Amino acid sequence: MDWTLDEKFETPGGVVRWGTLGSGDPIVLVHGTPYSSYLWRDIAPALARTRKVFFFDHLGFGRSDQREGQDLSLAAHARNFAGLLDHWGLSRPSVVAHDIGGAVALRTLLLEERSYRDLTLFDAVSGGEWERGLFRLFLEHTEVFQQLPGYAHEALVAGHLRHATRAGFRPGVLDAFLAPWRGETGQAAFYRQYTQIRQADTVPYEHLLSDISIPVRLIWGREDRILPPRYAEWLHAHIPHAELHWIEDAGHLLQEDAPGQLLAYLTEGFPSP
Repeated sequence: MDWTLDEKFETPGGVVRWGTLGSGDPIVLVHGTPYSSYLWRDIAPALARTRKVFFFDHLGFGRSDQREGQDLSLAAHARNFAGLLDHWGLSRPSVVAHDIGGAVALRTLLLEERSYRDLTLFDAVSGGEWERGLFRLFLEHTEVFQQLPGYAHEALVAGHLRHATRAGFRPGVLDAFLAPWRGETGQAAFYRQYTQIRQADTVPYEHLLSDISIPVRLIWGREDRILPPRYAEWLHAHIPHAELHWIEDAGHLLQEDAPGQLLAYLTEGFPSP
């Protein structure tokens, strides 16, 4: 489908692009890295049949501004998200977050002190020891990755994206995710954001996770190779009242591997307390 983000929100670091669909009770979709709101292209229109759906590209991602000097830390993304919620006039929306979007949503709830009606986290960065794998290499060898020839950089990003999905991408989808990271500007932006996303920004709220009182749903792909199931178990142990659901034969990108099952969870209500 034609995915557009027609609206703009000004932040100290540049413009965040956003969009909305439907009407009804508000639900906000928060993407992670190295993706964009394009991840929600199938989910958002389906939710919009009964809800007002808000989506956006984090600063430095997708169609939002990319430039030198931006603060792209999880703390900055949370401040921007809090500002967006205020801009939209949303006092208690449902929030759905994936990958680093999980940490952004949690910081916004627990440290920026914004209120949600309920929270769904799936295959999400939340806390614990999550600086690992290729991500750690980006942190430790930033200058090497920044100097890669364009073809090598693109191959690396494409391989990383493919690693996140068990089912593979439909035609054209991989190109859509690669587009913001291509060329000299895109390559610089890719490593700029990765080198600012740090575990140190999730530590400050970890002790507050058990205090979350709103309904929380955790959904995880059994075959997630980016954030394997032990991260779901860690999060469930820290938010004991949360529901935990597994999706079999699915990887890190449930939006690509199991959109129907993900949507089924997002459209069913939380149990009454």
